[in-house]
Amino acid sequence: MKRIFLLGIGIGGILAGLFAQEVDLKIILKAGQQPALAVPDFRGAGGAGPLIGTFNQTLFADLESSGLFKMVSKSMMPQQVPQQPTDFQTPPPPRTETRRRGRQLPQPTSGNGLWLTDWSSPPASANYLAIGYAAQQNDVLVAYGWLLNLQRENPSAAQMFGKRYFGSLDENGARKVAHEFAADIIGQFGGKALLNTKIYFVSNRSGNKEIWSMDPDGSNQHQITRFNSITIQPAASPDGTKIAFTSFAHGNPAIFVFTAEGRRLPFYNQRASMNATPDFTPDGKQILYSSTASGWAQIYIANINGTDFRRISNSRAVEVEPKVNPKTGSEIVFVSGRSGPQQIYRMNVDGANVERLTPGEGEASNPSWHPDGQLIAYAWTRGYATGNFNIFVMDVATRNYTQLTHGAGRNENPCWAPDGRHLVFMSTRSGRPQIWTMLADGTQLRQVTTQGSNWTPVWGKSGM
Repeated sequence: MKRIFLLGIGIGGILAGLFAQEVDLKIILKAGQQPALAVPDFRGAGGAGPLIGTFNQTLFADLESSGLFKMVSKSMMPQQVPQQPTDFQTPPPPRTETRRRGRQLPQPTSGNGLWLTDWSSPPASANYLAIGYAAQQNDVLVAYGWLLNLQRENPSAAQMFGKRYFGSLDENGARKVAHEFAADIIGQFGGKALLNTKIYFVSNRSGNKEIWSMDPDGSNQHQITRFNSITIQPAASPDGTKIAFTSFAHGNPAIFVFTAEGRRLPFYNQRASMNATPDFTPDGKQILYSSTASGWAQIYIANINGTDFRRISNSRAVEVEPKVNPKTGSEIVFVSGRSGPQQIYRMNVDGANVERLTPGEGEASNPSWHPDGQLIAYAWTRGYATGNFNIFVMDVATRNYTQLTHGAGRNENPCWAPDGRHLVFMSTRSGRPQIWTMLADGTQLRQVTTQGSNWTPVWGKSGM
C-alpha cells in the first residue's frame, strides 16, 4: 500500500556504508534452556466430546507458539494419561537387592504413565506436565486443568495450580477455555499471553478492501467496516477500544475512527487531497497522521476527534506512517523521502531533532515500535530490487539491526504484539498477500488468513 502515498519520492542513489551489527534478540526472547512441557490430549465427556479436538489443538498451539517451552512430542508420551492429580498411583519401591549392593536407587516409576517419573524420565523427559479433562454441565463447557512440576516428589507437592474454566458449548467456547488455560500456564513462567488481544487487518474477501478483526490464532474473523470502497491502514488505540484507518469512502483518502465494535466516532479531516496513515498517542487522546494540506504529505497531530490539528514536520518531501514511541510518547518514527528513496526517520513529537535511522540504501517503510520503546520492526529492501521487502528489527539507540525473513515472497507491515515476543506481518510467500505471525527471532511462522487477499495487520489489545 505504500505506493499510493509515496509517488512523490524520487529515485535516489544507494548510499554506501558498512552494515550494522545484529540486534541481540535475547532482550526479546528469554535466553537459556527452555523447560520441556508435556501436554497430552484432554478427554471430553458428554457434549464436550465433539469439541475436545478444538480444545486440544488450541491449547497446544498457544503453548508452542509462546516460544517459552520445548514441547514434548505426543509420540514420546506414556500411553496412559492421568486426567487429574488423584489419578496418580504411587509405584512400589525398587527391589531391596539393589540397595544392598550399594548402588544408587532409581526413582520409582509405574511404567504406565500414572506417576510423575513416568513423564520426567525418557522418552518424554518432561519438566512440567499439563493435564485435565472437559465435561458438559447443563449447557456449559467446563474444562479442568492442572499444571505440575515433575521435579517434585509427589503429586501434591508438584501441583503448581488447578483451575476450572467455563465457556459456551461450541467451538468458540472450546477455544476460549483453551486460551485461558494456556494463558495461566504461560503466566507461571513470567510470559504474557496473547489472550484478550486482536489483530486488525485489511481484506478484500467481501469484494472491497475493508477492515476486519480476528483473534491471534486466526479464529473469529469479523468484518468491521462496510464502506464498499477502499479502506486501509488500520491502527488500534492503546486500550483497544478504538480503531482509526484510512478510507476513500468519501472520495479523497480521509481518516475515520470507529469503536472496536464498529460504531463510527467523529473525526474532523482538514481540507486536503489526502489525510491518511493514522496512529494513536500512548494516552489515546491524540492521533498523528499524514496530510497534504500544506502541499506535500507532512506529519500532523490532532485531538482524537481531529480538532486542534498542527503540523509537526516541515520538508519538501512525502512523509507518512508516523508511529509514536509507546513507552515515552515523546518521539516519533516515520517514513520520508527527504533523502531520496523512502527511509525511516526519527524525531521528537514537536518536530525537533530529525534524524535518519535506516542507512539510505534500498527502500524502508512500515515502522512499528516494540512495547518497550527501544526497538522497531520495519520492512526494507536493503538495496535489493524494488518490491523485494523483508522484515527487519532495529535497536533505535545503536542502529543495530537483524533480518527476520529471507527470500520468501514480499514481507511487509510488521507490527509487534502486546507481549513484545511476537510479530504479525503481511507476506506473499504462499501466493496471494496473507497475514502471518512469528516469534521475534523469525521462528514459529504461522499463516492466520486464507480467504481473499489480506494486508496491513496491526496487533492491539481487545477492548470489546
